[in-house]
Amino acid sequence: MGTIKRNIGPIIGVLRAEYRQLANRYFRRVQRFRGTAKEIGEQIIERLWAGDFYRTSLGHFDFFWMRDFGTVAKSLVDLGHTTRVHYTLRWALRQYRKAGRITTCIDKAGNAFNAPGRPSIDGLPWLLHSLRVSGYVLNNAEKTFLSHQLQEYCDNYLDKSGDLSPGLRIAEMRDAVYYDRSAYAISLIGRMAYCVQKLHLPGFPFAPDVYETILKDHYWNGQYFNADRSNDAFSSDSALMPFFLKVIEDKAMIEKTLDVIHKKKFNMPFPLRYGERDHDFKHRFGMGHWMMPRYTGDTMWTWHGTFYLHIMQRIKHPDYALNYKRFVRMIEKQGTYPELINASGKWYDTPIYRADPGMVWVALFLALPEVK
Repeated sequence: MGTIKRNIGPIIGVLRAEYRQLANRYFRRVQRFRGTAKEIGEQIIERLWAGDFYRTSLGHFDFFWMRDFGTVAKSLVDLGHTTRVHYTLRWALRQYRKAGRITTCIDKAGNAFNAPGRPSIDGLPWLLHSLRVSGYVLNNAEKTFLSHQLQEYCDNYLDKSGDLSPGLRIAEMRDAVYYDRSAYAISLIGRMAYCVQKLHLPGFPFAPDVYETILKDHYWNGQYFNADRSNDAFSSDSALMPFFLKVIEDKAMIEKTLDVIHKKKFNMPFPLRYGERDHDFKHRFGMGHWMMPRYTGDTMWTWHGTFYLHIMQRIKHPDYALNYKRFVRMIEKQGTYPELINASGKWYDTPIYRADPGMVWVALFLALPEVK
């Protein structure tokens, strides 16, 4: 029975996710909330908890997404929800052990699957990050499982130096494109190397400073980290994640990156546009310019907006208050926490895809210091 579930579960999970996306696009209305930005966010976080794990959104992402949860795990802890974070991680580890692998997503029935279809480079790193920042205590069975996953990760994705192998077709934060070894992916592996040491897990032989060196030698162009090894475009995931996860803590490098964002007005009308030169990248089938125009182009992703705000606040940047207030206005205008917004400031809505409301990412916003 277990073997059947492992084989059929991913198919069921993907089909259900596709059905939810279509139903959300054509038959559901966006739920709006009253109150201040903080009050709206608190209502969303409470509704995303259903007693067993944190859902990813109040729209069609009503399942567990390892990447999304990983980014907010520390914020949820800082907000006082450590017990719920631990419940979520215990539930996810149980499903992953049943499936025999770590996937991007798990639905409420426990079906582990990858969306949009490829195995992710960041699922295991975000899981280990979540365990570390929440103080989760692993039992022996969980340690054995994770050690095996680390060994497989090295075999499948890394070369003998610890660098990401070229030519991989993998999923990551910018899931609409295929990168040539993104700076985002390298920063996640660097964070994983740190977490492995702190969690005392065998199976990963590379030190964190390996990835600091790779980022500085192969991605830093003097102003920001290039999107990947073949493209020097600015892409928020690659430009910000090395700093957000503290793989790189050089304040001068952070300030240069923030200067680029300001000069190119990527933080207008509110933080943060995904990036530039979207047409330079190879897009996944069904997620390209015809089907989902500008999806990860000049659209404003609230996810990246909060990474940006956290980095600004960390170094006490003088423009933090201004950008925080812009973000507050966006939330209060929408009455929810949207996935992404068009460059015009309107909800992202195409014939096949509509942005989701009530994202769990709002925890990142709630964990920021308020500006009156």
